[in-house]
Amino acid sequence: MLTIDTLRAYGANVEEGLTRCMGMEGFYLGLVGKIRNDNHVRRLEESVRAGDLDSAFEAAHALKGVLANLALTPALNPVSEITEALRARREMDYEPLLLKVRTEWDRLTALLDA
Repeated sequence: MLTIDTLRAYGANVEEGLTRCMGMEGFYLGLVGKIRNDNHVRRLEESVRAGDLDSAFEAAHALKGVLANLALTPALNPVSEITEALRARREMDYEPLLLKVRTEWDRLTALLDA
């Protein structure tokens, strides 16, 4: 079961997330729980691999917003990094960044399934 302590141990800035949710712990945890249904990581991976950097940027930017609003810092950091690279349309190999995003995403979603 997902708890505030679990999220705190994960590295989330729980206090910031709770502030955004007006201190309502159940509401905050419910929003975090909805992440398991988010498809932006898959869309980001598919778009980058298809060379569609515009769609990849849209997916990364949307995901960044969700993670920032919930203050899920460990997952937010690599998503922010790839978002800014895509925003700048950097000519680069995006696979290492995708791996960072996927690793943190899987770590976060594992908490939801525990």
